[in-house]
Amino acid sequence: MKKLAVLTGAGISAESGISTFRDSNGLWENHNVMDVASIEGWYKNPQLVLDFYNERRKQLETVKPNAAHKILYDLEKYFNVCIITQNVDNLHERAGSTNIIHLHGELTKARSVSDENIIYDIGYKSINIGDTDKHGSQLRPHIVWFGEAVPLLNAAANNVSQADIIAIIGTSLNVYPAAGLVNYKKNGIPVFLINPNDVSAFNIQNLTVIKQKATTGVADMRDMLLEKYM
Repeated sequence: MKKLAVLTGAGISAESGISTFRDSNGLWENHNVMDVASIEGWYKNPQLVLDFYNERRKQLETVKPNAAHKILYDLEKYFNVCIITQNVDNLHERAGSTNIIHLHGELTKARSVSDENIIYDIGYKSINIGDTDKHGSQLRPHIVWFGEAVPLLNAAANNVSQADIIAIIGTSLNVYPAAGLVNYKKNGIPVFLINPNDVSAFNIQNLTVIKQKATTGVADMRDMLLEKYM
């Protein structure tokens, strides 16, 4: 069974009703990105950060996986699929996908401010000032913010390096270090890029560009893959 590494970004979740990470003016849900998505923002105003992610969690509970998420799950019947996502939502999981690497953390989890290995599943519940781990340390969103290391980057790079096929869906891969992952691929393997917008940063051999939104583009990619490999 061939290995398919799928890199997903905000574009795949946008069709489920989740706003993209930030607008062209640098705002995310009317907040300065660095106020709510950086370690400095947390130190400056933890209440603002908690409120922001509590709202994102409430929103996540109201949306559902879309056709693109479901097709990626269906592809597990034919390929060894690893999804490497920059998204912090749980839509891939809810669609059924079984092998997911969350580069930027998970919205439905909380972790200790004093020990990053103490992590709790909280579902769609809020995190409040005074909510602590078993040792009494404040809990925070289990999100990788600007200014923090990406713990699962090596695991993601390892999966990309072993892949026989790569798909890049709903991301321009402009945010590093995630943007560097494609450089780990084996030479000459097929790469699918699904994005309705022009992405000029790619100079990749054997690249198939599907200039569509995720739901229709992933369906077209599935048909291509099954025709070629099944």
